[in-house]
Amino acid sequence: MVFTEFFQQFPVKVLTVALLIILIVYFIRKFIKLFFDKTSFLDEKREETLMHFSNQVTRVVGLAFFFIYVLSHFFDFGKILTSSVVLASALAIILQHIIRDYIMGLTYLFERQIHHGDYVILNGNRQGKIEEITMRYLKIRQYDGYLYTVSYSNITELQNGTRGRRRVNESLILNYRQNPDDAFKVMEQVAQTCNEKYGQYLLKDVNGIPIESFQFNQITELNVGFKGHQYSLSGLVKEADFVEAGQKVRYELAMAAYKNDLMMAESFETSH
Repeated sequence: MVFTEFFQQFPVKVLTVALLIILIVYFIRKFIKLFFDKTSFLDEKREETLMHFSNQVTRVVGLAFFFIYVLSHFFDFGKILTSSVVLASALAIILQHIIRDYIMGLTYLFERQIHHGDYVILNGNRQGKIEEITMRYLKIRQYDGYLYTVSYSNITELQNGTRGRRRVNESLILNYRQNPDDAFKVMEQVAQTCNEKYGQYLLKDVNGIPIESFQFNQITELNVGFKGHQYSLSGLVKEADFVEAGQKVRYELAMAAYKNDLMMAESFETSH
């Protein structure tokens, strides 16, 4: 009798439910991991992505059930859900960004647009390796070491490096007073130099021929930030060599600009 009364106490019931939810979540995750360990119909990156996502889902669902259980002792959810359409509409409006994040996250996952460990470029200015995929946001480790977090609803553009191949795309922004003909000659020479010195980084076909050598793409954007014009160079390289190849190409561009006295774009003009 005393034992029964003990378990009827509110704090004990809450603690019991919490422990039960933790155990259920733990066994669900174990089952999913065991399932992937015993099967091989999905590639490793796909399995790792689904594992990360399922961990997030089980955590959120577990917390939701726990809070609903606790709040059910203070509120009559039945009456609230059946009689408060206005409240439900207001909550939908307030939470629309969160709901949108969840929907877009599911879309990215099930359309296989992203996987854990992929190298991506977000919104044209953030690039790095995906370290974590959650239900609402992505975390990517940038090349400078910083961890960048972005919600799915804030992703306007996503470029995913195809597995096994990455495109190095580097550029110089030159002053609008720079003669384009002279710049073209320098950039074409840089492309040739990169092919000669860093050909080992290029992705090759079965015959050992580069799929896409380093090449000058001419002027890719005019009047960038009202500073100057953008001259770009690109090449298709092996994924493992992407970072190092990019560093080498940037060095060659900087050295060529220095040796040939190219006029770099400036944020303002200095008056004399």
